[in-house]
Amino acid sequence: MSGPVLPAIELLQQTGFLPKGNKEVLKPEIRKALRVLDQQNATNRYTWYNLPLGLNGQLIERILYYRGQGIMFYLRTANKFFFLPFTPVGNLDVYGRYGKVTPVAFAGGETTNSKGEEKAWIPGLDLNVKYDIVLPEELTVEDITDSAVICRDYSNQLSQYVIPRQRLNDPVVDLMADMPCFMRTALLNSTGVQGMRVNGEDEQSNVKAASEALNRSALNGEKWVPIVGAIDFQQLTGDTAGRAEEFMLAMQSLDNLRLGLLGLNQGGVFEKKSHVLQAEEELNAGNIGLVLQDGLNLRQEFCNIVNSIWGLGIWCEN
Repeated sequence: MSGPVLPAIELLQQTGFLPKGNKEVLKPEIRKALRVLDQQNATNRYTWYNLPLGLNGQLIERILYYRGQGIMFYLRTANKFFFLPFTPVGNLDVYGRYGKVTPVAFAGGETTNSKGEEKAWIPGLDLNVKYDIVLPEELTVEDITDSAVICRDYSNQLSQYVIPRQRLNDPVVDLMADMPCFMRTALLNSTGVQGMRVNGEDEQSNVKAASEALNRSALNGEKWVPIVGAIDFQQLTGDTAGRAEEFMLAMQSLDNLRLGLLGLNQGGVFEKKSHVLQAEEELNAGNIGLVLQDGLNLRQEFCNIVNSIWGLGIWCEN
């Protein structure tokens, strides 16, 4: 006789079946859609040309989106070029830069050891990082076989580590996912979320329970909040619920912030309802243009160093 078996929840969700009792579905599902949108916006900002067999612009941009940085190197045993995340090896130079790195797997399989450190993809594959163009007369066989060139999504700060764009944008995406939920509640209940008396236990925790339940109920479109205690039916929000338009305007402002972080065109963080002057549009475009140019400069510098070593002729444009 077989023992208890856990159901394949993800498979059931893919078929359209949602487990009973799961009331907190609305926000997580909206958040998933917005996360996909954020990745699509980020990974399609730049166009790559002349990449070697096995590499494409989508792969490079996905690695940069989820890991912040990666390296290109030539693996002699496979006679193939790779672009992968990496972990530093050895000491830093006088500028605080990595001297040697080793590639790690991007996703899938076991990528960390018992200490939580990233495991090298090929143990012993330590590569010398090149930060400048290598002149033809200075190029050696070791440069071709034992070199790596770092590409970062944006300019690093004091640390050499670059926080992945996915982690940077996640809080904004999370706030954006709140707005449709609040809008739905406003449309369903013009007077806001209300509490109804239920019998049992001490009334000491009533206020705390109501406070904790209020936000959850608003996010999930629940009209009634059960509160344990001998209290009267009462309203938990103000007399006037926010109009649906206000929530969607807030979502639009958050989306403009998200796009601005990616360096993409948007209407400014605080989008005006009235006519926007041409001077205001030009100011917004100039601010986000610097963000996009920052990423492009790093990618083109990466291409120049790669081309000086391996002569691939790769390039990147926005």
